Amino acid sequence: MKGILGKKIGMTQVFTEEGKLIPVTVVEVEPNVVSQIKTVEKDGYDAIQLATGTTKEKHSNKPKMGHLKKANTEPKRFLKEIRGVNVSDYTLGQVLKAEDVFVSGEVVDVTGTSKGKGFQGVIKRWNQSRGPMGHGSQYHRGVGSLGTMLPMHVIKGKKMPGHMGNVQTTIQNLEIVSIDTENNVILIKGNIPGPKKSFVMIREAVKGAKTNDEYKLVSYVTEEPESVEVTEETTEAPVEAEEVKEEKVAEETAE
Repeated sequence: MKGILGKKIGMTQVFTEEGKLIPVTVVEVEPNVVSQIKTVEKDGYDAIQLATGTTKEKHSNKPKMGHLKKANTEPKRFLKEIRGVNVSDYTLGQVLKAEDVFVSGEVVDVTGTSKGKGFQGVIKRWNQSRGPMGHGSQYHRGVGSLGTMLPMHVIKGKKMPGHMGNVQTTIQNLEIVSIDTENNVILIKGNIPGPKKSFVMIREAVKGAKTNDEYKLVSYVTEEPESVEVTEETTEAPVEAEEVKEEKVAEETAE
């Protein structure tokens, strides 16, 4: 298991050389610092703790600052554990970048906090069907039956109106389309949980294939035109043209 922390920027689209359009989510990956290493002997399980999102000291607290000082790094905003890793491959204070962990075509699971929708009814929250909308109907968007008569109470787990969203959500088997090392971003095929500028965790997929074929994307980098060297021939040509033009003007005035 391997992973990295990032920040969701938004969605865009890219094109392959065959002309196929791929919708992608842009995730900015600042350098991740290994702030703690946990082992079976000391903590009961193997894991590494990653920290990202540099912040000011006044926005942090003393316990967190003291914890991160052991890794010789600045105060960070987000800290998250990734279990099941080979701890021998990491050292305390090590800096991880996107290209150090993943490659294009790799399949990953993305975890984030979904968008909050507030208090919603059962139709929007649980995708239930509504009743007839005619004037004689006494039931339109209600909950419906709350259970059988025998228990004399609502059975635990019944889908009811309530707070929707703003919970930890994981979308599995998403594909990394490209990794832009210059801008420190990862392009992930499809959408991922959470609003823009929200914190997400990208981990190696636990189900399905681990890698797919790498996409060949269209590059829009244009080459600069070659500079023309100034020589005597290029400078004399305009002068000769001006002399011919002046002679024609003089002939027309003489006539």
